[in-house]
Amino acid sequence: MIENKKIVLTGASSGIGLEVLKILAKGKGNIILAVSRHAKERLFDFGPNVIPVNIDCSTKEGIDKLFTVAEAAFGKIDIFYANAGFPYYEAYDYADWDRVKKMFDTNTLSPIYTYSKYVQHLNGREGHLAFTISAIGQMAMPGYAIYSASKFGLEGFQQAIRLEKPDNMKFTCLYPVATDTNFFKVAADGVQFEKPFPVQRPTTVAKKMVRGIEKGKKSVSPCPLFAIGKALMTVFPFVRSIYWKLELKKLKRFLRKIRK
Repeated sequence: MIENKKIVLTGASSGIGLEVLKILAKGKGNIILAVSRHAKERLFDFGPNVIPVNIDCSTKEGIDKLFTVAEAAFGKIDIFYANAGFPYYEAYDYADWDRVKKMFDTNTLSPIYTYSKYVQHLNGREGHLAFTISAIGQMAMPGYAIYSASKFGLEGFQQAIRLEKPDNMKFTCLYPVATDTNFFKVAADGVQFEKPFPVQRPTTVAKKMVRGIEKGKKSVSPCPLFAIGKALMTVFPFVRSIYWKLELKKLKRFLRKIRK
């Protein structure tokens, strides 16, 4: 159990972030800055140890403000969990610079900038940074071209920065498979579609992530089936091809549905 920590959690009002918040709020002595664009409207009943803050973490100004608010609220940040992110589920058959930029600002640039701000904030003191990257940051998926690219970018950053980061900072990355949250409602503007296989419960993912942070793990892969699948696909590449074909069929069914 994580206890007596001062924590910043982004993307706290829904999905994995909300389930992580529920666990951390039970830890004795924890004080949590729970951050999202609508945190105050959605997280008003957690008690005095949870401080909801409405901030858009997709901008430099938002992250700068977040560190200012956190430092004013409780000084040193013991754990910073950069969890905020969102997907698109679509065929990438359009030219829209701003739509693509919005995803990279939130999923890639924001956590990268958070890293540099947190290093400065710690200034040699001990701290723990965590990212939600996603299994899709290790294997791209049809229907998620832009989301995959944003997460591959973050995966490349974490690989390199582990070689550079200061010794005073621990760093944990989460690699969930599809998680049964409103993530998928956002992905396709509320239109229902078939989730990629396999699917996990957000409570399972949150428990494993919190345990991983507590133990100081470098990475957390909550779904054992994904690790087995990766090994099989490495030895037998045709397994990946079959999997991709099945997922591509889901995308084609979705596109037929929305284009009727």
